[in-house]
Amino acid sequence: MSLPELGTFYEIALLIGLATLLGIVGTLLRQPMIVAFIAAGLLAGPDVLNIVRSTEAVALLSQISIAVLLFLVGLKLDMTLVRNLGRVAVATGLGQVGFTSAIGFVLCLVMGFDWVTSIYVAVALTFSSTIIIVKLLSDKREVDSLHGKIALGFLIVQDLFVVFAMVVVSTLGIGGPEAHGGGGLVTLVIGTLALAALAGVFIRHLAEPLIRLLSRSGELLVIFAVAWAAGLAAVADLVGLGKELGGLLAGVTLASTPVRDLLGARLAALRDFLLLFFFLSLGAGMDLGTLGAQVGPAVALSLFVLIGNPLIVLAIMGYMGYRKRTGFLAGLTVAQISEFSLIFMAMGIGLGHVEAEAMGLVTLVGLVTITISVYMITWSQQLYELCAPLLGIFERHTPFRELAEDTPGAEDRPHDVLVLGLGRFGARIAGGLRAAGLRPLGIDFNPESVRMAREEGFDAILGDAQDPEFLAHLPLGSFSAVVSATPRITGALTEADGHAAATLALREAGFRGLIAVTVDDPARSVRYRTIGADLVLSPFDDAAEVSVTRLLHRLRGREDAPTSGGIT
Repeated sequence: MSLPELGTFYEIALLIGLATLLGIVGTLLRQPMIVAFIAAGLLAGPDVLNIVRSTEAVALLSQISIAVLLFLVGLKLDMTLVRNLGRVAVATGLGQVGFTSAIGFVLCLVMGFDWVTSIYVAVALTFSSTIIIVKLLSDKREVDSLHGKIALGFLIVQDLFVVFAMVVVSTLGIGGPEAHGGGGLVTLVIGTLALAALAGVFIRHLAEPLIRLLSRSGELLVIFAVAWAAGLAAVADLVGLGKELGGLLAGVTLASTPVRDLLGARLAALRDFLLLFFFLSLGAGMDLGTLGAQVGPAVALSLFVLIGNPLIVLAIMGYMGYRKRTGFLAGLTVAQISEFSLIFMAMGIGLGHVEAEAMGLVTLVGLVTITISVYMITWSQQLYELCAPLLGIFERHTPFRELAEDTPGAEDRPHDVLVLGLGRFGARIAGGLRAAGLRPLGIDFNPESVRMAREEGFDAILGDAQDPEFLAHLPLGSFSAVVSATPRITGALTEADGHAAATLALREAGFRGLIAVTVDDPARSVRYRTIGADLVLSPFDDAAEVSVTRLLHRLRGREDAPTSGGIT
């Protein structure tokens, strides 16, 4: 099938329209845009619609997209941030990269690939998509959870490994048949030293005053960032280092400036738009006829990424003293490959190290793993409950590292009320109960919330209120009441309702005391009472009633009405 000849403008407009339509379908299926972009590239290629004929224009936009993407990676490489990475994140990240690449290399050799292709594919399997993971964890409100923080930590380690891998590949490609625009070893050495000196002088003397000047105009700041990324990419390519390292270096030079986060936010949309053309260029150069032979290897490698990668993280975190639930939820975040996997393979093709068939293989693995892992993370709670009986081998008898986060002796002291969730509302409830002379014990999966609760003077434990095993090991018989103030997660294919999970777990564990749950939707009250809740609290309705009372007192010229729980 082929469309008639079109001009470049009409062709680009048609490509963007196709990507938009597939993006709408992907959104309805809760898929990230990268899946829609890859699908658009394949459909627009020569074997289906054959839309991409202005290959030079698409290739140019593709190169700019890679420069901008690596510029944003460089922006995150602030040395202060890198130095502050926790030991757990570093150990888990390096362990996952090491085991994944080693096992992936062996699998590729067994399937008949040569050793160079095996190395490239194995390394590509180690990269996980930070963009996708952050979006999914944010939707589930798990960015600040223990497993979320650990996952984001080892994703930064992966980003560092991406940088290392690309530097190695670019170095190996110097002087090769498809080497970049360099003019020989002397040019390379002189150009590299000059580029390094330019970056050093810029960071030390020019970055701060220039950024202060440019910050007066948000539009000018963005234009400068793109110009700086493309400029250094061009210079680096000219001396033989490649556009990728130039874009990365441009980001590193601005990583320590105050506008780093602002630039990252402003350029995110541009990055996403330009990446479309990378995938379109990828699809235009792909022969779907050769993909049939890659289905078997793609299935095998996809299963390894979907199952093997999470198990690797689970085993490492279990050995380091974390509960199996924490390791499992963190492990699910590496059950896919990323856009960097495809860019890394594209570098290998450009340098003549691997054939196009290897790119087709990794593209298939990307489509499969990204599509499925989105649902794995979305349904992580249900998936854990299904797999929990098989995961005991990945947990120490005493998960000492996670227990170290608890208030010393908290579980041994007497308490009257268990408060699940120490967000703003849960913490105020615990504070009000404590002010009334009761002894609350708080539980939250956010280490920061636990720390703040301790500073307020009451006991708190780090844990997941939706974990039946965790709740069952608590001394439930000592509590007269349990208050569930955990957030209800929306935006997923199915809502993960912490109140329902906790209520059912408590009743199944034999708790017979009062269970109170907080709701933001009064229509759900009946359901909670059906599954065992005794009292339903409505923060918004209750707050509105108290606020109206206070307003009426003030309007009638009286002193402000007293409030409970220290609320003012």
